[in-house]
Amino acid sequence: MVSMSPNHTDGIFRFAAYEADPKSGELRKSGVRLRVQEQPFQVLLVMLERPREIVTREELRQKLWPADTFVDFDHSLNTVINKLREALSDSASNPRFIETLARRGYRFLAPVEFVQNIVMPPDAPKAALRVIGREQPESAQPPAKFSLLTRAEDVPRIRRNYVRVLFFLIQLMYLSFYIVALARLTRVHELLEQTLGYPAWAMVLLTTSALIGLPIRLYLISAIAFDVSGLSQKFHKLFLVTLALDELWAISPFLLTPQIGVGLAMAACAALIYVPFAQRTLLLMGDRSLDSA
Repeated sequence: MVSMSPNHTDGIFRFAAYEADPKSGELRKSGVRLRVQEQPFQVLLVMLERPREIVTREELRQKLWPADTFVDFDHSLNTVINKLREALSDSASNPRFIETLARRGYRFLAPVEFVQNIVMPPDAPKAALRVIGREQPESAQPPAKFSLLTRAEDVPRIRRNYVRVLFFLIQLMYLSFYIVALARLTRVHELLEQTLGYPAWAMVLLTTSALIGLPIRLYLISAIAFDVSGLSQKFHKLFLVTLALDELWAISPFLLTPQIGVGLAMAACAALIYVPFAQRTLLLMGDRSLDSA
């Protein structure tokens, strides 16, 4: 075990959506316990005690392996760091948390907060908070903030691969919309003329939105295919843009009214109106995936 500073033995470290409890040896993300082995967790604690500072490889060797222990140090330490990055959904090429400094060591990049546990006196009211970071009685919990959109704590935990496949298929659907519309502009012009009478402004809006949507969908498809770290946060930054595009394209089924009828066009439109919100919810599920529990 790694020796901790006396000031850091009774409390929890917080960074991003994660919490590390030195006493229990637990790492949690948004309240969900993650699987992490002892040595990667101990390396994490060393870095959390000294965020933004260089932790040398030699320091880690002395902490993890006694002097009389014979191991392939370089290989073993690299394995420990890789397991820690896997637990944090981090990457060496684009680090959010653990930066590698060649031949020197590692540095923890994210801001870290340490919250000291405070035990209330025995005669304290039952509704009082007993330990910071532990569950509070229902009467002591602050009321949840109202939100029209789904929050991370509202969604169930499902396997991450399911999330990736569904999100990928949605992006592929939109990409197909754009490509087919641009490939058949003459036919689209005729449909718009039948529907709107004077389609010039509609054609400009359609082609412009398709040209904007194409690179966005290609980016999201490549990001989910290569499992880019932090995709959920990146998508949230693009959400208003994709929401506007997707709601615009949600009315496209009405162009097919002569072929599919008004009722089916309305049903397809209603489903497409919901899809942008479904994408956001899927990524929230991915953040709470069972694969990381």
